[in-house]
Parts: sequence; C-alpha cells; structure tokens
Amino acid sequence: MTDDLDPARTALLTIDLQNDFLHPEGAYGRAGQTSDLIAALPARIRPLADALRARGGTYISAQFTLVPGPGGEPLIAPHLKKLRPFLGKGDFAPGSFGHSLVDDLAPADYTIEKVAYSALYQTRLEYILRALGIDTLIIGGILTNGGVASTVRDAHLRNIHTILLSDGCAAFNPEVHDATLVSLGSITPIVTCAEMLEALS
Repeated sequence: MTDDLDPARTALLTIDLQNDFLHPEGAYGRAGQTSDLIAALPARIRPLADALRARGGTYISAQFTLVPGPGGEPLIAPHLKKLRPFLGKGDFAPGSFGHSLVDDLAPADYTIEKVAYSALYQTRLEYILRALGIDTLIIGGILTNGGVASTVRDAHLRNIHTILLSDGCAAFNPEVHDATLVSLGSITPIVTCAEMLEALS
C-alpha cells in the first residue's frame, strides 16, 4: 500500500483547496457556505506536502475554474448554476484571489486549472505526470463525493496508482463523505494523514 512508495515517483494532489471555497471573503464564504471540516484540511495536509517534497516528491494543486465568458459572466454548467446560484462574475476566475490556492498550502509545484469535477478531465495533469515519471498520487481535498471521487476514478481508469487521505478530504455532509470512502475502497488504498506522514518519514 505505502510500504514500497517511491517519493520521487509520487505527487500529492489536492483538489479545490482555494480561496473561493475556503476563505471567508471567497465566493462560498460570502454566501455563508462554510464547513469546519473543510476549513481544517489545509493545516492537516501541509505537513504531508513538506514531508513529500523533502524526499524528492511533488505537490500539485488542482483548482476549480470558471472561465469568464461574454461580459465577464462565468461559463458555468447549468446544473452547477442551479446548485450554487450565488456564483457570479469574478468567482473562480483564473488569476483572481478566489481562484488561488489557500495560503496555508501555497505555493504548489504545479497548478492545474480544471473546469469539471475531475482533475484529469481536459487538463494538463496527465501530461505533467508522464513527463515527471510520476505514477502514484496521494489525493486529498474537496469535495469527497465530487472532485475527489471523480479524480480517483479517472486515475484508476488510466492505471495511475492512488492513495486517498480519509481525513485529508471532506464533504459538507459527513455521512456523504463516509459513504464515498466506502465506495472508493475497492479501487484505492485509504489511509489517514498521520499514517501517510509516518510512511513518508
């Protein structure tokens, strides 16, 4: 599972840990869409990023992106607009404060802009992994049942080994988080951040 981990061929991949999701002045914070479970993730994950880098590994941040369209209105999927009607101009826009990785984790070695749940859907992530010889991803972030689950499943389809951090990801509903971990257990090892940190040390 983690015993034969080669740090040089491993990357920590975080999903959507950016200001518009986590910062009080971000899009979700302004809309009152906050979660203590989500807010706790960066501090829990940071030691893993430091430990992996110290052993020659890589930290990659995948960040949800709303591409500005005509008049600055975001190009947003209809289902997401219905689910999150508060999203508007400037939210999750490339180069903006809200789009940026949270300070507790910044900077990443590589940043991936993603327009859907999966960090592997129409992004340059797979190219970077192949170019660097990375074949294992340690994955955390939000939401467990959204971007995290989609990325784990897409990696599985591409024969990219994954290790999922059980307490390094979160959902707004803890029951949904727990159920998603159960469903993903058939395709990825699942460990705590403390267990992963011990393996890296």
